[in-house]
Amino acid sequence: MRFGIHTLDEFNVAGKTVLCRVDMNQPVDKATDTLKSIQRISACAPTVKELSDQGAKVVLLAHQGSDIEYKNFYNTRPHAKVLSELLGKEVRWVEDVCGPTAREAIRNLKNGEILLLDNVRFCSEEQTLFEMKLQLTHEEQAKTQVVTKLAPLADLYVCDAFAAAHRDQPTLCGFEQVLPSAMGRLFEKEYCVVSELMENPEHPCAFVLGGSKISDAFMMMETVLSSGAADTVLTGGLVGQILLASQGVQVGSGTLGFIHKSGYGEFIEKAKGIYAKYSDKIMLPVDLAQVVDGVRAEATVGAIPEDFNAMDIGAETAKKYREVILGSKTVFANGPVGVFEEAQSELGTKVLFESMAETAGYTVVGGGDSVTAAKKYGVTDKLGYICTGGGALIRFLTGEELPVVKALRHAANAFPADQ
Repeated sequence: MRFGIHTLDEFNVAGKTVLCRVDMNQPVDKATDTLKSIQRISACAPTVKELSDQGAKVVLLAHQGSDIEYKNFYNTRPHAKVLSELLGKEVRWVEDVCGPTAREAIRNLKNGEILLLDNVRFCSEEQTLFEMKLQLTHEEQAKTQVVTKLAPLADLYVCDAFAAAHRDQPTLCGFEQVLPSAMGRLFEKEYCVVSELMENPEHPCAFVLGGSKISDAFMMMETVLSSGAADTVLTGGLVGQILLASQGVQVGSGTLGFIHKSGYGEFIEKAKGIYAKYSDKIMLPVDLAQVVDGVRAEATVGAIPEDFNAMDIGAETAKKYREVILGSKTVFANGPVGVFEEAQSELGTKVLFESMAETAGYTVVGGGDSVTAAKKYGVTDKLGYICTGGGALIRFLTGEELPVVKALRHAANAFPADQ
């Protein structure tokens, strides 16, 4: 047991039916029915292989697509094909989640065989709107269709979806109420890495905060600063712009317009309080960049034009941040510091990620956009650890107990392990 949660080492899975929740959510090219990335599938493959090699009847549950916009949903057939290739053995797929077809396929599994069910978010109870509106307890989630239909067919539940651990949904938190449960190898690894990052980082420790998850970013900033985990917080993107605005700095009508239009205006006042308390540890951009008619234009803080629309940190800020990163022994980065997808506004993100690749310190990167940036700049192999989760990682670093962690701990108390 680790962190109050059962591990796979405590169970003999031979001949048992194992429901394994994974996170294989990847960008899909619907025109060709293929995946644009296989990173998350590769990350969970070792757990699936271990279960299969030990003779388990493996049933995989996964989601695909944003759980806010239904139009982004897609089936998991391409994932089964990729996983089959990675494992060198067939991963069967059925166009069903918990209906008669899925249940019959589960009953027919033989030892060592692997079955991937269709996108669990085709079930309304797995969607975020369902989660947010009804706010079911974990006990109530155990009574939903997906759990009541599948749990009776299984002997063990395994969660290997750390990237989705901040979600409070039946396939993530319901099965632990009725089945012996364990975390998979990827979940265990990521939990260990981020726990170490929070509990015992080697100092000096720098956090690079950008991205678009503003609420979580400010929560995390307060946590890592108050706990002493962070010596320096380097701010960019909307986080940096909101902090500048909180200090009465002119960031441009275009910048402010976007902040308010995105619903982040309320964080300007919150940022003021955080900066007043930790100004000695928070670094703000000293210049910003916008793109006008396809041309990058930078302006120094204090001399930013009224109609400015910030899209990146400036070159001087990138230089200062680079020096901090190179002098740190631990660096954590979440989110880009500009619109890195465009050549004219990628300088800040490019410099910071290349600096992380160069530093002798231990580096951790989390979140989908951060992973994409790391790949774009060819530094993936030079980073200490890349976490598959963005939202889950941020929530963990705020000090909040993740719903899935709570559910797994409940199972550890409610159901004994095999050994």
